[in-house]
Amino acid sequence: MTGMEGMVMGIYVVRHEGAEPSDPLAGVGIVIEGVEVLEDLRDVANACAMLLGLIYSLNLSYPKDLKYTFEALQKLFMELDGNKLSTKVQVLKNKLLQ
Repeated sequence: MTGMEGMVMGIYVVRHEGAEPSDPLAGVGIVIEGVEVLEDLRDVANACAMLLGLIYSLNLSYPKDLKYTFEALQKLFMELDGNKLSTKVQVLKNKLLQ
């Protein structure tokens, strides 16, 4: 896949050319440090769970630019270690619960 060489960590989605948003995805995978580590995942939700599992099992740090995004995903949406929130994520949680 081109364009992923500089990607620190992320999920990619491949769509068929001319596909509508409701059409099935052609592929979903995970990239870490520019290397495709998982491919042919079922969907983006599964890829998110797998990415968090890889981060945990490989003892990786969240990318600095995405620290709060990953924290919110882990603690708010996956409900893992949700009692220890940074101030920014706590504010988001409060807004979501209003």
